[in-house]
Amino acid sequence: MLTASKLLPELQFLTSRSSGPGGQNVNKVNSKVTLRFDIKQSALLSESERETLLIKLASKLTTDGELLISVQEHRSQLANKEAAMLKLDQLLKKAFTKPKVRKKTKPTKSSKEKRFSEKKLQGEKKKWRQKL
Repeated sequence: MLTASKLLPELQFLTSRSSGPGGQNVNKVNSKVTLRFDIKQSALLSESERETLLIKLASKLTTDGELLISVQEHRSQLANKEAAMLKLDQLLKKAFTKPKVRKKTKPTKSSKEKRFSEKKLQGEKKKWRQKL
């Protein structure tokens, strides 16, 4: 399974000033972390993995094929970096999971009988409403 820790050599982390709560801390410290991962230029991905990521994460990629994840939830840069790695892990896990194959099933005998009896009752109800 592909994880963010395996991709660490190819990840770039950019820091900037975060918005939101934090008081004086916000004005002084670069706590916002932006993770940048170039999918098209990655040497650690196989061709099939690269294609899968480019298709499934298309809405999250830049025009150059880079995945950007910004995190500014925490007051510390380290916590935001870990949160960005966690988000990347979740994106990769979601992109590579195969959808569960649906098994076709038939209605049971009792469910068919129940449906027919309800139809019969509905028909009788309507029959009583008719004018003779």
